[in-house]
Amino acid sequence: MWNMMCDVMPTISEDSISQRSSQFSGEDANFEQLMVSMLDERDKLMDSLRETQERLSDTEMKLADVEKERDSLQRQIAANLPQVGSEVTPRASSGGKAHSAVLPTLVAGLCDVPDLELY
Repeated sequence: MWNMMCDVMPTISEDSISQRSSQFSGEDANFEQLMVSMLDERDKLMDSLRETQERLSDTEMKLADVEKERDSLQRQIAANLPQVGSEVTPRASSGGKAHSAVLPTLVAGLCDVPDLELY
């Protein structure tokens, strides 16, 4: 039976085996380098994604704080506006002096707002 297989199978020279293995090892090295490069790029992208998500979360928190502050300021303005409006009506006939009386009242109302900087 051994003799029959030898007759059927072609002989393979050892030189061609070493050439093939060196060819495959070169291709394997290129493939391995490609895989390492892809994994490095994936890691960089994942880090960038994490940082962007953190910045988005921080920005959303700041937005919520600013919206709360805006709502508070709008409530304070709405509470102080009727006072300003009632002072404007009686003085409007005084020859334009209504503006000089309204501005200090408005500024005084805004000075009650915490953390408001007037320029």
